[in-house]
Amino acid sequence: MMQLDHRLAQSSEFIADLTLCQVRLSHNAAFPWLILIPKIDDIIEIINLSRPDQHQLMDEIAQISKIMQDLFAPNKINVATLGNVVPQLHIHVIARYHTDPVWPNPVWNTISQEYFELDLQARVELIRQYIQFSID
Repeated sequence: MMQLDHRLAQSSEFIADLTLCQVRLSHNAAFPWLILIPKIDDIIEIINLSRPDQHQLMDEIAQISKIMQDLFAPNKINVATLGNVVPQLHIHVIARYHTDPVWPNPVWNTISQEYFELDLQARVELIRQYIQFSID
């Protein structure tokens, strides 16, 4: 069982498990924002994954990016892994719009907006169902 960094656990909501990664929704409601976390302990960099797991990760990033595109119709999808604050490997997949509050700048350390609990649960369920649909 993967040990999830407490900061990832506190700042995001579990959606689903894929073959390699856990999918979580960022609590920042300012942007449609998913996080992929490989379910392998002590991984900091993509290069720390085995070659098959690296390929699986890329497949899952593409799958989640397609879901974000289909559900939210963004102008751009940002995919990033930083790890400067939380070293556990995690990949951000963020839907961006020309009309979002910080466009075209990066989202890091800009605005943060909390979900209302019902909105959070509705978004989790929507994405969970879409992931299930895309797997079947």
